[in-house]
Amino acid sequence: MSSVSRSLRGRLLAWLLAGTAVLGTLALLDTWREAQQTANSVSDRVLAGSALAIAERVVVAENGALQVDIPYVALEMLTSAAQDRVFYRVDGPPGTFITGYQSLPALPRREGQSTAFDNATFRGEPIRVATLARSASTGVSSVPFTVTVAETTIARRQLARSILIHSAARLGLMMLGAAAIVWIAVSFSLRPLYRLSGAIGRRNPDDLQPIGEHVPSEVEGLVETVNSFMVRLQSSLDALRHFTGNASHQLRTPLAVVRTQLALAARADRPEVASLSIERADQAVAHIERVLAQLLLMSRLDAESRAARSAMQAVDLGRLAQEVTAEHVPPAAEVGIDLGYDGEDSAIVRGEPLLLTELMKNLLSNAFLYAGKGAEVTVRVVERQGRVVVEVEDDGPGIAPEKRADVMLRFDRGSRREGPGTGLGLPIVQEIAALHGGGVGLETGRNGRGLKVCIEFPRPAADTA
Repeated sequence: MSSVSRSLRGRLLAWLLAGTAVLGTLALLDTWREAQQTANSVSDRVLAGSALAIAERVVVAENGALQVDIPYVALEMLTSAAQDRVFYRVDGPPGTFITGYQSLPALPRREGQSTAFDNATFRGEPIRVATLARSASTGVSSVPFTVTVAETTIARRQLARSILIHSAARLGLMMLGAAAIVWIAVSFSLRPLYRLSGAIGRRNPDDLQPIGEHVPSEVEGLVETVNSFMVRLQSSLDALRHFTGNASHQLRTPLAVVRTQLALAARADRPEVASLSIERADQAVAHIERVLAQLLLMSRLDAESRAARSAMQAVDLGRLAQEVTAEHVPPAAEVGIDLGYDGEDSAIVRGEPLLLTELMKNLLSNAFLYAGKGAEVTVRVVERQGRVVVEVEDDGPGIAPEKRADVMLRFDRGSRREGPGTGLGLPIVQEIAALHGGGVGLETGRNGRGLKVCIEFPRPAADTA
């Protein structure tokens, strides 16, 4: 029992959500990085402004020492609703502490940068530190000093988190909206397929006409393939019905003969009459056997053509023809036919040996049935114009040119209806030849008499010979 796969709509939604989730995760990671940078950038400007405000209040006293009057407005500008704590320290020349939190870490001055920023830890809490390096003038010289301002990072984290949450919410709404759009769009897009399914479901099982529903271009190839398959199936069913009808007709007549002759034998009052009826019944049974053998071979050709192609190999058709001809010399002599071989000793083709043997047997059986007593039958295998040609020629009554196409049809014996044949010999030969890439032709024999059957096979490539 075949498993049922998920719907196309479900697959599209799954791929959309999975792809959006991956891209959304990458986008949120980038948003988190950008949010942190934005929060630091905004807060760093405030820290730098606060440090600059304090640095503006550093002066040189009369004794040459530095003094600072901390403007608390500079510290209040750092306060936030997040209750961040603010720290500062002012240092004079190297090794000189002026005021503030002496244990607060100060950053070393960096070349080309008046204010340095970095993250640190103070009293067990993460802080953001800004250190401003300046100089105070005494009128004669300059005294260097640094102002360090720091604050905890609660507000920064809250700002970054708020930006991330809003971005995630927008992304989630976009995913839901895209899923809804895909669901609606796919539902509308699948309507032609639903109509196609309904049209096929309403069909009668015997209706194999091509599908005429309008479908999207992406499905046209599938519909064309189904239509092609239905045409081939209809053709196969018609051929099967024709074949079955003809086969039943071919078998019904000899079976009726058997029953009639057995009835005559049962009512016969003399042994010789009963013996004659039994002999005729036996001939009818033999004919039935030939028909059944031909039917089975034809059925095998129809069903196993692909397997036969895979089993092909290099075959010496000249040698095979000589062997089959030699086997048929005794039965040919019994019916008064002169059978001989006149061809090349060796001719290689690529084929299936058993089928090629059946081809040769059918050609000879056909000649024996219709050439008539006293006829001469000649088998040839020659190489001509790059192809291997098999010829079976007789000097019997032959077939009129206008009837030759008919005898290639199954169960049609053309002008030879009075013979005991099945009407399958030449069609089987034609199918075996076609299976090997060859063709069958019917020509008039030598001196304008009889029939010559010619089968051409392609020569195998050098690497397969």
